[in-house]
Amino acid sequence: MDPQKDFSGWPHAEWSRIVPCRPHRWHVQDRGQGKTLLFLHGAGASTHSWRDILPAFLDRYRVVAIDLPGHGFTQLGARQRSSLDAMATDLAVLLESEGIEPAAIVGHSAGAAIALRLASLSGNPPVIGLNAALQPFHGLAAFLFPLAARVLAMTPFAVTGIVRSLSSDRRISALLAETGSVIDAEGAAYYARLCRDHDHVDGTLRMMAQWSLDGLLSDLPAFSMTCLLLTGEQDGTVPPTVSVAAAAQMQNAVSESFDRLGHLMHEEAPARISARLRAWLDDAI
Repeated sequence: MDPQKDFSGWPHAEWSRIVPCRPHRWHVQDRGQGKTLLFLHGAGASTHSWRDILPAFLDRYRVVAIDLPGHGFTQLGARQRSSLDAMATDLAVLLESEGIEPAAIVGHSAGAAIALRLASLSGNPPVIGLNAALQPFHGLAAFLFPLAARVLAMTPFAVTGIVRSLSSDRRISALLAETGSVIDAEGAAYYARLCRDHDHVDGTLRMMAQWSLDGLLSDLPAFSMTCLLLTGEQDGTVPPTVSVAAAAQMQNAVSESFDRLGHLMHEEAPARISARLRAWLDDAI
């Protein structure tokens, strides 16, 4: 995504700035005053996914949302820095360089896994995970899925072909439906813009190709940060049982379920989710 031409019409673009911090050029949205809440989106998404959540905190908090490397408007600066640990480490460097000290970190899906690792590197602030992707691939998929992502990421013109296959509104609607969530037309249009962007699709593939939870999962019992794991009962992407199991392994974590919501629950019911986040954060920090 090109900030000069694509910021137009993007949610909260007036809060945005591009921050060069090696190895990437980061897209950071920053607004408000008070204790800082950091928001991290999941794989294939961007800061747009928090568009209806962030304003709910501005009366009391400073909110910071960042596009992950290769996603949205963050330009990937090193092709081998898309793993969970690498992204968490690079985010920690960015936060330090910008003087941003999160009082809490909120992450969605893969962003929740990154939030946990980042918290462990940054003083163990409280973490909220929404439909946290804390389950590794199993069986044959453990080999085939990362292999396929690597092949696609390294094959010339493969990304162009994938972008072309995602150009159909019907295809994008089908992908969103698989999440178990029903989001509005505006939200679907943002995902369509992302899916039709070569660099964003390439960045998402590289994240998939390098993704591994092994180290994080083995560290869960040692994590001492306070953690709330929220799940959508109808999540079609990450089973709610994943968060239940993860919370049971951690020292200070609990899980809660929301009925009638899917993987993108913060986009389909922002008022409901914001209220729960607000209540928990007001006590936690």
